Amino acid sequence: MTLRQVRTRTREAAVATVALALLLTACGDSDSDSAGAGRDDHVTVAALPLTDSAALYLARDRGLFAKEGLKVTIQPVQQSLQALPALTKGQVDVIASANYVTFLQAYEKGTLDVRVLAEGVRTAPHMMDVLVPKDSGIKSAADLDGKKVAVNILNNIQTLTLNAILDKRGVGRPDYRQIAFPQMGPALERGQVDAVHAVEPFDSSIQDDLGARIVLDGGADPVQAMPISGYVTTARYVKDHAETAAKFRRAIEAASRIAARDPSAVRAELPKYTKVTAAQARTMGLPSYPATADPARLRRLVGLMREQGLLKKDVDPSALLVK
Repeated sequence: MTLRQVRTRTREAAVATVALALLLTACGDSDSDSAGAGRDDHVTVAALPLTDSAALYLARDRGLFAKEGLKVTIQPVQQSLQALPALTKGQVDVIASANYVTFLQAYEKGTLDVRVLAEGVRTAPHMMDVLVPKDSGIKSAADLDGKKVAVNILNNIQTLTLNAILDKRGVGRPDYRQIAFPQMGPALERGQVDAVHAVEPFDSSIQDDLGARIVLDGGADPVQAMPISGYVTTARYVKDHAETAAKFRRAIEAASRIAARDPSAVRAELPKYTKVTAAQARTMGLPSYPATADPARLRRLVGLMREQGLLKKDVDPSALLVK
């Protein structure tokens, strides 16, 4: 991927944000009932252009939504936070690749009665990495102490998991800076940050374009196989559209089973909704795609959030999973 393509992706990120704003404007101030009325076969999904969303696109392109009688509209966003107001108002029905930290915090605060329709992904080796310029003096995890490291959102899933890895190794934490995924490559190239914590497909793109080096695997001990994202909606949506929610969950779980048994299906899908090339897709690290949600694994995430002060009280994931 060339620098021009990286910059193009940055512009496209802004376009996606504007597109979501236009969606909200078009929907106006209508409440959940009026937004969802008369469209039980239609689901609007906000999704990030990450490997996390692969099951969503597989379900679309393999006809799994159609098999369930659903019409699914996908609205790209660059941060799940961007779609939170739309979800709250019922203008977006589901957020895909929704990092659990944001939504568990919103649930604890009472700002969103969140429900998890299906798991998205769990961590796997090199599905996200800490990258530095090829000539950087940062050689190991210990060298990240106090360095400026870019993450997509502060105090969220990336900082949570990276802090856990560094704490396990007994080394100091970085100085985190919030930079959107599409802008991480240019920020690293300009020296605005010392390192970036990038997820796929941005991870591979930055390595290819800048010759960036991997300093640390973001899926390393003690966060292996940890749930990090899912398909989230609201309790009200599940109540008002129970059959639709069940159909959507079945389609996503069927697609996740395809992704789990055949990673090549994911690799073939990625160039269709991200800006990676087919060659990059063939070699990048993929997360794991669980077919069913696991409350026990989600409790690990809740426990880690409690340890790092991102939750003040325990949250029972079992109560949030749609069955």
